[in-house]
Amino acid sequence: MRTPQSRTARENPPSQSALEERMPVQAKLAAAWTSFMFLYIYVDYLHLYKPGAIRDILDGVVFKFDINQAFVVIALTSVAIPILMILLSTTLPARANRTLNLVVASLYIPVSAFNVLGGSWILFYGLGVVIEVILLAYILRSAWTWPRTSSLDEGQ
Repeated sequence: MRTPQSRTARENPPSQSALEERMPVQAKLAAAWTSFMFLYIYVDYLHLYKPGAIRDILDGVVFKFDINQAFVVIALTSVAIPILMILLSTTLPARANRTLNLVVASLYIPVSAFNVLGGSWILFYGLGVVIEVILLAYILRSAWTWPRTSSLDEGQ
């Protein structure tokens, strides 16, 4: 037996916007930080293919820095922060989450830009920095435009 369609369904067929689904800002931020980390790690990994890079590492130098405990701690910290941002973007309360994402993404723009220094392989490092900055800009925009609920919505 076929049930008749309601009058409203016949008059207002589903539109294209019916497919739209809202993804929580926290999920967008975590996805952006995950993408950032993949890029961050792969730029470092692919750097090993640069002629002389492994020789320099074996000689105890990265860029112009001696490889020592302080260097390794700083390097670990520089990757640990965005790694933690993946988790924190999904678990912190909205206000703290928004603030932390704005601060950390803002600080990582110059950190990413630092990779262009050195002069050689400018296309490789430049492309990496451009994509990293685009991801960081997306994080900044997503955190800055985080939707607010009105006090009327909270009372319902």
